Amino acid sequence: MTQKFRTVLVGVAVLAQCLLTSCVRSDDKAVPPKICGTDVAPELTRPLMTSTKDLREFSRVDRSSGVSAPCMLQSGSDAVLGLRFSWDEDATDLMYLATDTGTVSRVTDPRPASFPYKTVIGNDGGISQAPCKTKHGNYFTLTLQLPQIDLTDQSHRKDIEKFMRVYFPATVKTLSCAR
Repeated sequence: MTQKFRTVLVGVAVLAQCLLTSCVRSDDKAVPPKICGTDVAPELTRPLMTSTKDLREFSRVDRSSGVSAPCMLQSGSDAVLGLRFSWDEDATDLMYLATDTGTVSRVTDPRPASFPYKTVIGNDGGISQAPCKTKHGNYFTLTLQLPQIDLTDQSHRKDIEKFMRVYFPATVKTLSCAR
């Protein structure tokens, strides 16, 4: 092998290694592949969070009990992603939930999304609902809230919708619904 060929070969190997390692964002490594009991690709979750440093999950969700409960990801002492799981006898008006003055399911500037499930997407979260007959109710509602997102910042709406399109149906599959 000539010196020139070796130099080119080493350069290609170094370039290949750089490309392989840069394809996975280092901050995505900190994003768990399962959030609140549902598998979801970190690349769908990462754009929703302002920080992934020291991420940990706090959950009160118990799918078998079907009690409405929160689950959240925290970065340090700050909540960066919140989910609320809720089972109800009757379908809920999602726009009412989204615009309610309380903090449980409120999202800013909600708009209906074209989605197989009833869904609204806001600047700082989204809400989806599906028929899901269990011993705990007939409907399952999931609220996503992103408390670190500025309420007037509309730049995350597409990322929120992408996340909900994957996370919500995957979560519904974990609930053993009879339709």
